[in-house]
Amino acid sequence: MLVLVRKSVPLRLLSRRPLNPFFLPPRSCPRRLPLLPRAAMGSVPGDGARLAYPPARRDDSVVDNYHGVQIPDPYRWLEDPDSEETKEFVARQAELAEEVLAGCPDRENLRREVTRLFDHPRYGAPFRRGNKYFYFHNSGLQAQSVLYMQDDLDGTAEVLLDPNTLSKDGTVALSTYSISEDGNYIAYGLSESGSDWVSIHVMNVTNKQPMPDKLSWVKFSSISWTHDGKGFFYSRYPAPREGGELDAGTETNINLNHQIYYHVLGSNQSEDVLCWKDPEHPKYSFGASVTEDGKYIILGIYEGCDPVNKLYYCEISSLPQGIEGFRERKEMLPFVKLIDNFDAQYQVVANDGDEFTFLTNKSAPKNKLVRVNIKNPEQWTDVLPEHENDVLESADAINNNQLLVCYMSDVKHILQIRDLRTGNFIHQLPLEIGSVSEISCRREDKEVFISFTSFLSPGIIYRCNLAPTIPEMKVFREVSVPGFDRTSFQAKQVFVPSKDGTKIPMFVMSKKDINLDGSHPTLLYGYGGFNISLTPSFSVGRVVLCKNMGFVVCVANIRGGGEYGEEWHKAGALAMKQNCFDDFAACAEFLISNGYTSSKRLCIEGGSNGGLLIAASINQRPDLFGCALAHVGVMDMLRFHKFTIGHAWTTDYGCSDKEEEFQWLIKYSPLHNVRRPWEQSSGNHCQYPATMLLTADHDDRVVPLHSLKLLATLQHVLCTGAEDSPQTNPIIGRIDRKSGHGAGRPTQKLIDEAADRYSFMAKMLGAVWTE
Repeated sequence: MLVLVRKSVPLRLLSRRPLNPFFLPPRSCPRRLPLLPRAAMGSVPGDGARLAYPPARRDDSVVDNYHGVQIPDPYRWLEDPDSEETKEFVARQAELAEEVLAGCPDRENLRREVTRLFDHPRYGAPFRRGNKYFYFHNSGLQAQSVLYMQDDLDGTAEVLLDPNTLSKDGTVALSTYSISEDGNYIAYGLSESGSDWVSIHVMNVTNKQPMPDKLSWVKFSSISWTHDGKGFFYSRYPAPREGGELDAGTETNINLNHQIYYHVLGSNQSEDVLCWKDPEHPKYSFGASVTEDGKYIILGIYEGCDPVNKLYYCEISSLPQGIEGFRERKEMLPFVKLIDNFDAQYQVVANDGDEFTFLTNKSAPKNKLVRVNIKNPEQWTDVLPEHENDVLESADAINNNQLLVCYMSDVKHILQIRDLRTGNFIHQLPLEIGSVSEISCRREDKEVFISFTSFLSPGIIYRCNLAPTIPEMKVFREVSVPGFDRTSFQAKQVFVPSKDGTKIPMFVMSKKDINLDGSHPTLLYGYGGFNISLTPSFSVGRVVLCKNMGFVVCVANIRGGGEYGEEWHKAGALAMKQNCFDDFAACAEFLISNGYTSSKRLCIEGGSNGGLLIAASINQRPDLFGCALAHVGVMDMLRFHKFTIGHAWTTDYGCSDKEEEFQWLIKYSPLHNVRRPWEQSSGNHCQYPATMLLTADHDDRVVPLHSLKLLATLQHVLCTGAEDSPQTNPIIGRIDRKSGHGAGRPTQKLIDEAADRYSFMAKMLGAVWTE
């Protein structure tokens, strides 16, 4: 889902967009790339001896009938996170993983160096509310970033909200927030242990005193204040379980019946005004926002994760007793249906009274801007037509009558100033090759703050003055990382032909002037789904790999993402999902054939939908990789829709309840396609690469059962259930505690996980540490 009304909302990178409940030679040529001899296929076999894997009970009586096809599910019992048997399985797997990791020689070297480079000040772009400025800051190793405020940009900053004081281990995180229009109050959402569940609290900004307000069971919600400062809109689900204690985030109950409420400041949640629900469509989700002029409430309705939505509006002045009057009437707000189908996305950019400007992909897969009078919606006009090649990622009204538009051109961002009324080009802002990670602006302001990052730039915040005829761009803050000299590294983009000839962009980062002799340990990262683009960003962990272990680090922009618009997304979704795996394999083969690495020195990594990518890739091409790191992946493609918010992903994957879509899913579902490669090939030396599946006990986005069931299956099929198995490469699971899908993870947990997964990878690939 996408936020409909943007007010200083950052452009989100990777899989973390607002309100998105999900959450990485061509065969058409005359010849295939040559493979290594059979004896060298697979990957370097760790210590050459098989691990002693803990036993896991198989229940062969569990068999499901999918449209006449019998599908066994012997580890169904792992779907119950509260059973003692599941807890014992998790404990034994954690012991095994720690045993393997303890034998990785560079674990402490990585932990020490990642910690050293992580210890640098980081800032968010400042934004204004009322007569104050606000910004986030982390001094370096703080578990969570702190929200500061100041009277002006040169004034003394004081702490407004420090999440680090809310828990000893840093696992309480600030997940969402909104400051009232007058700057007097902040409503903020806290999540615990990485769960998607949020509790909303309120603080008086002037005296920093907490208000008694507490709102529970909030999930996939923004917070939007009415301009009178009396209250705000938010979204919630019914409590997942009635009675008894619940460790929120560990349950797997399906999330149904999302609702929009209005909370009046100082009141009890039980008195909140129910503004919208749709019990006839329990899987729909909703977001409500107040327009920048404060006159309208915009309701977005979503049926999944596709960039499409219905859009309704309600004029606040048309409510004679205000929003609070609906508390007693037991009626929902009288929203007017402007868009009542799921044909396209509509995102509010600006409005002048009844005249609205929207960003939409209606008949424009790379997006465009349109304008309509919502009281007379018959006539829609194009303001900024779709670009032939570049994707229009965002548009913000600034300087009263101008637009700041962000295009993505071959996975790199471009910023332009345009006229709001006509869409005409005015200026292009100077940027290096990289990503715009945050834009902070308001229509009334003559300045905008822009955060920029790239593979070799830790972060720059620009302050752009729009008052002069030619905008003035100055560096407001620049992040400096100790021990990192960008002149020692290089980052370039290549285009790789996939199986069907489609050119796939891939970024390649390494030390300068490396010899392409096939010797370099290499990490290939991918995602490929949900219209999410992997744009250049700075990573301390990846810098350490390049600097101290000679790695080449690559990011593949495979189909399924949003790098080239909705057509690129759809080319890697539903019946076309196999394109994602083919694209990724083509990028791996390119790295081998062009002398960067070899199969035994190549590791692949991805998270969430990217975890699915990694698991499907090792099933389909175990010969191609030396190591695999699959984070919080969707592994059971036949049952994912039955847990928490999984039903929202059917827009990208399909659903096994439908026969045609079952046939798509069964062909690549990681859980259902584990095979013994030595039985599939003429030789007997091919095995699965060394594999680490990573999950967390409070991941209520992609629940841990996905990784646990696949872990048990891999270990049984490849190791414990096979006589004379050649599978000596380890198959382990790293199961974190008091963590979720990834958002809000404290700094120390980020460092510890990087040390664990990369030391495992380094040992499996034979990489050597150098100071």
